Amino acid sequence: MDTQKLIDNFLIKDLMVPDQLKLVYSHYDRVIIGGAVPASKALTLGNHPELRADYFLERREMGIINVGGKGTVTADGKKFDLEKLSCLYLGKGTKKVSFASASKKAPAIFYILSAPAHAIHPNTVFTKEQASPVDLGAAETSNKRTVYKYIHLDGIKSCQLVMGLTILAQGSVWNSVPPHTHTRRMEAYFYFDLPQDQRLFHFMGNPAESRHLVMENNEAVISAPWSTHFGCGTANYGFIWGMAGENLVYSDMDPAPVNTLK
Repeated sequence: MDTQKLIDNFLIKDLMVPDQLKLVYSHYDRVIIGGAVPASKALTLGNHPELRADYFLERREMGIINVGGKGTVTADGKKFDLEKLSCLYLGKGTKKVSFASASKKAPAIFYILSAPAHAIHPNTVFTKEQASPVDLGAAETSNKRTVYKYIHLDGIKSCQLVMGLTILAQGSVWNSVPPHTHTRRMEAYFYFDLPQDQRLFHFMGNPAESRHLVMENNEAVISAPWSTHFGCGTANYGFIWGMAGENLVYSDMDPAPVNTLK
């Protein structure tokens, strides 16, 4: 694939648009990737005919992480307040979902990931402090970072969603190094808090035939199960990682050591 074909098939641009809720359907594990920015009004999660369901979460589950100002998600009449970097899980069977911001001047920015579900798990909120933060990497290798795990085997319970985020320390720019694949799960990355005049080089593809995309702030990229997924920014940033597939084990990875990449 040339650059344009990579963009057309894997890059999700214009995901966070004020006063819009945008969704992208991927056939990799039938994951839906979305964004909601309720700037001047609340936004309601609608249904879509492609789902052949009575409502969006009739046979699905959803993870939501806020990367903007304080916001609220209302699910079947219950309000969940989400500060920046808080995560909400919504289980199968949740009928009515809406998104709102506490302030028009600093609207919430909700990143959404949804996958098919075949069991019901309770709607649950985690703050970043509850997400078992782990410090990894080192300044010497430009990948000092903190990993926050929200939805996983030992965290918020789900059918198949695994979801969390990583914050790069100042002066560190490489994520997900050493690289890996996991043919048992697809993955999507959403990059945030990258300065508008900076860029992120996201590497992908077979470890022996690497490709890359140049990405901006608040863009997402889909990673096929057979593909590596790692990146380097021209400044530090954060990114949300989310997976769906065969299992919920965060550490289930097949390594692709740096010295084997081509």
